[in-house]
Amino acid sequence: MIFLLGGVVVGGAAVILAILADQAQSLFARLIAQWPYASLVVTPLGMGVAAWMTRRFFPNSQGSGIPQAIAARHLQNQAARGRLVSIRIAIGKILLTLFGLLCGASIGREGPTVQVGASIMFAIGGLSLRRQKGLILAGASAGIAAAFNTPLAGIIFGIEEMSRAFEVQATGLMIGGIVVAGLTSVMFLGDYTYFGTTSVALHGIEGWMALPVCAVTGGLTGGLFSRILIIFGKGLPGTIGRAIKRHPVWFAVICGLLAATAGIASGNTVFGTGYSQVRGVMDYGRSLPQSFSILKFAATTLASISGVPGGIFSPSLAVGAGIGFNLGSLFTSVPMNALILLGMVSYFTGVVQAPITAVVIVAEMTNDHAMVLPLMVAAAIAYGASRLVCPEGVYHALARNFIAASHAGETHGQARSLTAGDQSH
Repeated sequence: MIFLLGGVVVGGAAVILAILADQAQSLFARLIAQWPYASLVVTPLGMGVAAWMTRRFFPNSQGSGIPQAIAARHLQNQAARGRLVSIRIAIGKILLTLFGLLCGASIGREGPTVQVGASIMFAIGGLSLRRQKGLILAGASAGIAAAFNTPLAGIIFGIEEMSRAFEVQATGLMIGGIVVAGLTSVMFLGDYTYFGTTSVALHGIEGWMALPVCAVTGGLTGGLFSRILIIFGKGLPGTIGRAIKRHPVWFAVICGLLAATAGIASGNTVFGTGYSQVRGVMDYGRSLPQSFSILKFAATTLASISGVPGGIFSPSLAVGAGIGFNLGSLFTSVPMNALILLGMVSYFTGVVQAPITAVVIVAEMTNDHAMVLPLMVAAAIAYGASRLVCPEGVYHALARNFIAASHAGETHGQARSLTAGDQSH
């Protein structure tokens, strides 16, 4: 009953976040349509406010939230887990993610849904300590399944990324939560495919020549993105690092200003999740600026290191789609949608270093079974290329920071208790 109820709530939260995220992006699009340079004011101020609210009211809700969910599974202390996944954090995550999209930040809603799902399951689990690790895993996996309407990807994500192992005891909870959350999402949003339905295939010598080029480019670029996030997550050394630590809100404002500049340079195409731009190319044959992939990469990087809540799933898929679109000028006989799918899988694999998850997500969200084998090959190559730049997946590297911070907090608390005890004697 716990995980069935949790699945319903997670699915409902994913639906609410999806609907409101679309509305937030629509409002921002209407604003910049009326005033093309509004982003130079709204985006930096909005990201500054989001960074301040995160630190002041919802600590540990920054970024995508997936590292926090991973860290919560590794921690044994109940209070330490509660500081990373809780109803308070879930509420803050939803509100601040929507606020970021309203201000034009290049963030996604799918990663936040993972932390929201983990928080909901953790709270519903209550004092059922024996099952809490499984409930956090189930909630996180259900979040992915409901956000993308990709149940298989939810299962693979739980095994490959969240736990990095097949846990027999948690499998029932995970599948049950995914099924219920997915049914709840389908009930309100319909049985849809995230990027529509494609039927392209990779044929001929040029198609198979394009595959390794796309895979290596996407893998290296994705690894570079992860490396930047890990470096900033640990904290830059020297004067610059100390300045960022002392003035995090002003750093977020600067990131917002640079992201707004990138947005204007792209013709206002790199704000938000990037979903509408990719869908426009794949379903309606629209064009993207040749600079889209580079500027989307820059805008997403700036949003991710700024400290505001927001995911990297959708923006990463958009960057990968841009890479595939760019390669279309080199491989003119290859179907554009095939290059875009290869680009999405390659870059996404490079970022998260979870190749099976990347393949299943893209295959499910496009319903293109003919591309499964090429996507697998591309993911394998991209994974190897990414590890040349970044030896470890970004989520687990960032999760270690939260685990270390929790252990440091416990040690500090014990030291204070000992000091107080000495003084009382």
